Amino acid sequence: MDIRIDSIEPFAEGRAFGKVGSYERLKGVAHGQLDPQAAQNSSIVDLEKAPRNAQGLVDYEVDVDILRPSDAARGNGVLFYEVTNRGNKLLGRLLHGVQSPDMTDLNDPRTAAHGGNGFLFERGATIVWAGWDPTVGARDATMTVRFPLALENGQPMVRRMREEFQVGKRIPDSFKSIALTYPAASLDKSKARLMMRDHEGDPRVEIPRDAWEFVDPRHVRLLPAGRGLKALTIYEFWYEATNSCVTGISFAMTRDLISFLRNDAASPLAKRGLKHTIAFGISQSGRFLRHFVDLGMNRDLGGRRVFDGVFAHTGGAAKIFANHSFAEPNRTASQHHDRLYPDAWYPFSTAATADPFTGRNEALARGDDSDLKFIQTNTSAEYWNKGGSLLTIDALGKADLTLPDTSRVYMIAGTQHASSPPAAERGPIANQGNPQSVAPAIRALMEAMFGWVTDGVAPPPSRVPSLRDGTAVRFEAMRFPHAPDFATPRCINAITTPVDWIDPPGSPDSKMTKPHGDYTVLVPAVDADGNETSGIRLPTVGVPLATYTGWNVYRDLPDELADRDGSFIPFAVTKAERQRSGDARLSLEERYGSLDDYVAQVRDYCDRLVAERLLLSADAKAYVDAARASRDFAAIAAPDAAAK
Repeated sequence: MDIRIDSIEPFAEGRAFGKVGSYERLKGVAHGQLDPQAAQNSSIVDLEKAPRNAQGLVDYEVDVDILRPSDAARGNGVLFYEVTNRGNKLLGRLLHGVQSPDMTDLNDPRTAAHGGNGFLFERGATIVWAGWDPTVGARDATMTVRFPLALENGQPMVRRMREEFQVGKRIPDSFKSIALTYPAASLDKSKARLMMRDHEGDPRVEIPRDAWEFVDPRHVRLLPAGRGLKALTIYEFWYEATNSCVTGISFAMTRDLISFLRNDAASPLAKRGLKHTIAFGISQSGRFLRHFVDLGMNRDLGGRRVFDGVFAHTGGAAKIFANHSFAEPNRTASQHHDRLYPDAWYPFSTAATADPFTGRNEALARGDDSDLKFIQTNTSAEYWNKGGSLLTIDALGKADLTLPDTSRVYMIAGTQHASSPPAAERGPIANQGNPQSVAPAIRALMEAMFGWVTDGVAPPPSRVPSLRDGTAVRFEAMRFPHAPDFATPRCINAITTPVDWIDPPGSPDSKMTKPHGDYTVLVPAVDADGNETSGIRLPTVGVPLATYTGWNVYRDLPDELADRDGSFIPFAVTKAERQRSGDARLSLEERYGSLDDYVAQVRDYCDRLVAERLLLSADAKAYVDAARASRDFAAIAAPDAAAK
């Protein structure tokens, strides 16, 4: 591999980050080559179908972005690699607290504000990003790659595949056409079928061919032209697709890039004392890292370990739809969305456990010197939608697993997949969205990861729902408190095996004959308030003003989970208000009495979390300051004024 550096410039307007000082930013392009005959590349699907250069190797290019201390001697020796999410850089929000709704701004960090709270910079880490997903276009300063097409008889491969499409949640309902991930090889409508259904489990209904048309090879629309798609309806389009890239190169590219940056004399990070590597991924990127480990990619071509530590956030028990023909890495299955695409498959856990469908007994951890320190964090949403319990409980839901010493798993109680500020309009979801942020817990655990990798100091024990203490339960056993404006779930997302994205079971064109079934997924038990009793309970849940959940439902489809959204249902302020509304949960007045009592409880609770290394002191102070500024107790202090 070689890297062409196109620019080197000061980062954050020369802002000094503690003792580390200033940073500089390098941008460039890496060129790599893969040997299709090498055993280390044998797991890459369709690599043998890629065109080869004169040396018989497969070429590719990848965008690279690096932030490094200006003074190499002040770095901490850690290469910190964030796997981009759909080409986007997310750690600015989660680790550095940078608040910007503009992804272009977050993807092109330049200003002093982009340094945020300085978390990684003050520790002296060298931060690296790279593209990996060939379906990502060059927009909003995203990072992408140039991978070769898979060829058959010298022409782009053609396969019949299924495109699922919905509007109203992940995609705005202003979209009037169905976008195809891959272009159609033919616009002959007789070779395609368009189906629809309202609920994930409903029978499919075919839309007549005279009621839809190809706009072009990448788009299909309903007729008459301008007719919109029905919100939340599941549309499926079967067609002959072409131009599939060898997307699985992304895993080998990550392996080779990090090894090159860490070890090669030609690396732009050579002579910088890099001793350790940590990978971090959020959501899609966390699933990418789980898949990377499962494919055995953490050993480079020279036999060296690639990452010393991996931190995968909100990956659940899933991997990623990337090492496949006609891969679609943007897909992420939930109960109502994309459920029949490859997402979660065995093995799930770093602990060896039996697969009831195949009889295999395997683990993500390989039990050799390529094994790494592995931290996995999930919100409550991943237990409802991504089989989170399978990380620490067996596939039949009968026994807690014993994780290896190199592995930790944490659930952050009462959080949704991505926090969202309270909105005046709820859109299609029934309950108000969950605003609780996981960032304070992630920062504390990332601090623990640094200590684990660099100094061998083990992080806090795993904190998850378990059978042992009765905090992991079957969905059918869940009981929620009665509260006004509180819609409760009627299902969870089943984790099913196997899954075929081309002809799923029950499809009109299905040729699948393999047996399939559902793994047993358990969810976190709740207390009388509806708040979860296990995992890391941040002060918002440990000293609550509301019920926080990792699930929500659709207002117009109450039997379906609303993607990966959570819920926020505030407590009544006074006892009288609670009794008038019929709320079964105690009011703030009954719980705390006064603002001073509430602040004191938050302070004590934060002190305990800091002592347990589950919260940093700076974040503890922020929680106490926020509690002191709370206006929720105004009606208790001056009920007559509040009533007016």
